[in-house]
Order: sequence, then C-alpha cells, then structure tokens
Amino acid sequence: MCSKSVRAQQESSLKQPKNRSVNRRNFVKSFLAVGATTSAAGFNPAPLHGEGQVADVRPGDDNSRKAEAYRIRMNAARMAFQRGSALHPTNGDEERYSNRIGNFTKGLPHNALGEVDPNAYLALLNALSTGQKQDFEAIPLGLGAKLTNPQSGLAFDLEGPDSHSLTMPPAPELASAQGAGELVELYWMALARDVHFADWSASPVITAAAEELSSLSDFRGPKADGRVTPDTLFRGNTSGDLVGPYLSQFLWLPIPQGSMSLEQKLYTMQPDSNYLTGYDEWLAIQNGFKPAPYAMDSTPRYIRNLRDLGEWVHVDALYQAYHQACLILLGLYGTPGQRNWYGNAGAPFDAGNPYWASNNQACFGTFCGPHILSLVTEVASRALKACWFQKWFVSRRLRPEAMGGLLHQTRASIVSRPLHSDVLNASAPGHVYSLYGSYLLPTAVPEGSPTHPSYAAGHATVAGACVTILKAWFEESTVIPYPVMPNADGTALVAYNGPALTVGNELNKLAANVAQGRNTLGIHYRSDYWESLKLGEQLAIGILQEQAATYNEGGSWTLTRFDGTTITI
Repeated sequence: MCSKSVRAQQESSLKQPKNRSVNRRNFVKSFLAVGATTSAAGFNPAPLHGEGQVADVRPGDDNSRKAEAYRIRMNAARMAFQRGSALHPTNGDEERYSNRIGNFTKGLPHNALGEVDPNAYLALLNALSTGQKQDFEAIPLGLGAKLTNPQSGLAFDLEGPDSHSLTMPPAPELASAQGAGELVELYWMALARDVHFADWSASPVITAAAEELSSLSDFRGPKADGRVTPDTLFRGNTSGDLVGPYLSQFLWLPIPQGSMSLEQKLYTMQPDSNYLTGYDEWLAIQNGFKPAPYAMDSTPRYIRNLRDLGEWVHVDALYQAYHQACLILLGLYGTPGQRNWYGNAGAPFDAGNPYWASNNQACFGTFCGPHILSLVTEVASRALKACWFQKWFVSRRLRPEAMGGLLHQTRASIVSRPLHSDVLNASAPGHVYSLYGSYLLPTAVPEGSPTHPSYAAGHATVAGACVTILKAWFEESTVIPYPVMPNADGTALVAYNGPALTVGNELNKLAANVAQGRNTLGIHYRSDYWESLKLGEQLAIGILQEQAATYNEGGSWTLTRFDGTTITI
C-alpha cells in the first residue's frame, strides 16, 4: 500500500474509529439528546430522605440546586460540542518520503542508515488507525525502549476543549529553509551549553552563533534591527522575552512554601558532557537502546547556563515551574520570616477578581490562593492529551537527533539526504565535526530524545496552558521587587540591576525557558516551542470559559496572549 493511501485510510479512521463502540461525535450527540429528552420530560429529581432535619440550602431548594448543576454541566457540554471539528494539516513528509526519513521512528528497528523497518512503521500506522490496544501491542520494537503513551491522544476529557478540536499549523518540512534554520540553531545551542549567561556578550561562540543565524534565509527567532544579536540569541518570541536576563525570575527567586523558603539550586550535569556524537552510538539510540546514567556535578547551583537549564527540564514534573511561580507570586511582597496569608502580601490579582469590590468578604476557596494553586496544575494533564494527539495522530515529526543523522550522512558523503542548503553549508556542524569527528547533533543527555514525536512539544504545551492561567489570575503589569541573578559559579544570588521586570513578561519568559530548555538538550525545535505554546493557550482559555459559569461571584479574567493581543473571559 502506498504511503498516500495509508495516510488517507488513517485520517478516515481517525474521523470514524474502527471497532470502537462510541466515537467522539456520536458520544456527544447522544449525550445532548439525553439532556434534551430529560428537559422536555421535566427535570424533577427526588428529594433527599433521611432521619433528622434537612439543612436549608437557599437560594433555591435542593431540587433547584440539582437542576442548576445539571444545567451548568449541559451548557459546558454544549460549549464543547459547538467548538466542532478541526482540520489537522500535516507537512506532507510522510507521503513525500517512502523511506519515512521525515518522520519520527525512534524505538522501532532501523537499518544501518537509520531508516526504519517499513513493516514496523506500517504496524505503527495501523495501530494509530484502528485505536485497538492489541494493535499497539503488535508494533515491533528495536532494542527495548518503549513508545511513550500514543493512546493518550485518544483519551476524552470532561473539561475544556476535546484534544481533537484543537489544531496547529503543520510542522516545517524536512527540506525547508525554516527547518534548516531550526537545526542550525540547535547546533549552536549545543556548542554554547557551557557559556554562562553573564559571559554571553564576551563569548566568541555566542557572537558566531548570532552572526550565522542572522545570515540564514528563514530563521524565525527574535531579532534587533533585522539581525540576531547576543541579546536576542536563543530567546523566546514574545517582546517580554527580550527584557532583562535570559532566565525568568521564577527560576531563581526563593519559593515560599508554607513555613519554608526553598532555594532554587539544582544538581546539574558535568560540563563538556555531550552524547550521540558517534555514529554507532547514534544508531543504537535510534533503535531504542537504553544507556547508563550520567555523572552529575556534586555542587548544587542556581541555573547559570544552557546546560543547567537543560538538566532542570530534563527531570522536572511538567507543571513544576508554574506551581512554583504561583507560590512566588502569592508571597511576592511578603517579608522573609513573617507569615504570609494568601492575598495579603502577594502580587495583586487581576482587576476582574470579584473580591476587589467586596467590603466584607475575603476570597479563599474561590478566586484566591487555594483556587489558583489547584487550577494552574489542573490544566497540565489536559494539555498533554491535546499535545499527544498532535504528536502521534497528526504530525509524527522526526526529532532533531534524527535530522542531525541525515545531515551527517550527507556531509560525510554516506548518502545524500533532502536537506536545505542553509544547514548543509552552515559552519556550526563543522565546529561539531572538529570536536567529535562527526556532524551528528550532540545531545546533552545519553538517551537523546524521548520515544515520542517532536511536534507538538509536551513541555511547551503545558507551559502555554499553565502560564495562561497565571496571566489570567495575576495583574501582569506588576513589577517584581528585588530581582536577582546568579553569581559567576551559580552558588549564590546577587541583585539584578536593569530594566524593570514585570509579572507578565517574566511569565512569558518562564514559558520560553522551560520549552526552549528542551531545545538546549537537543531534543526539540523552535517551532515545537512556539506553536505548542499557543496550543496550550487555546486549551487553557477553553477551560476558563467553561469554568466562568460555575462561580456565584461573577468576575472576569483578562490576559495578554502570546501573540500580544488581549482577551477577557
């Protein structure tokens, strides 16, 4: 079967899953039909019975409370249903290359050129088409690494947009100038991993990286006057990303946690430790080999370079950065050593918070610390389901290490691969060759990328969702007091002196740091970060829209989206 017919069959199957008793659209239709029938018949739940007196639950009696809860749930279901279906365009690489070199194949068996066994890839497509558990179990693996959670993309959720109703633009094509620019950036990130942020302006590596990225025909990172500079290099795409230090304050400031104050020091990787630079090692990893752990620096440090940032995002819990940022914001103006009650010493909440206007009520379970602390983490697993649908069922984009393998094969004259001249002629891979004797992309961790496709990016989608919640909750223009940065060796914090750092800008920067921190490892591309951030944002806004109807106090949230526009919910 040709690749185009396989793709057509798969897309048809995703619209109408085979051998499954209930698909998404029929489930929602039947649910709404039941609701309409119940309403037409008159919703009259039986009253509670039991010994003793039943508490008065006015406004409204118990029956009206149940009816109102039912109405709210039905309205949320209708809102979800009315979002409708979304188109899910691909970049066409799966149809373009019959040997699947433009798609994710890690963990499956490969030949000596790193090309996937065609039967193994067809088995993967078949499982994605049928959705049957036994078909996923029938996918042949290589050297033992398991595929990561493809069935997550088929999960339903009971809050927020369904994973299949959200969409992304297609990933850059393998042979495109944009894809080439993204890979060149990753080679420079690998070469710059051990340059401390404080030394960037004087580093010849940083200067060379900025110059080469400026010369590319389609590099989409931030620029100043049309050129990449040391001050814009490797930064995120929002205007706030360019203000102040490279790293967000929320990855340096101490974290108030109850009666404790936690330092943000981490145990990081040893300098000059890079992996997948030998061809045999690279090929084994593509086949699913699981390497031994790596050595760590025995001194805990604040994040001071890209390698430290990479280790942070290598082992974090996915919502960790945003839960910690929330705790920092809730105690932002607190005095060390004094107890801080939620809302009394923290960053001000958004102006739409209903308790700003109350003279005799204080927030707690709603619109206050306990509410935002749970909500900012609540969106994470829902964001992952949306992301995993895009990964496995739409894009199946190859990881950077695989693209680096194609570059090595071409530049080493092993076999010619369809890559753009911007990366074939770039100097960064040549610098890597002078260090390691190959043109392979050096990764910061021995296992390389995870065993799931590159686009969308899990960390970035969660970042987009969680940061959207935080920007909705807190006043974004608030200036962060007493900003800090690490000393030369990362063992202590010193005062930062520079332009004012606001909550909104530092939250955008936090999202970029975490998402692009995965790029510094060599396992994601810039477009993975940026488009996934917006995917998570869509998800979080949908959840806020559904929750807005559930609060007695009313209120609203206003936030600045990643594209710079504002929205009020």
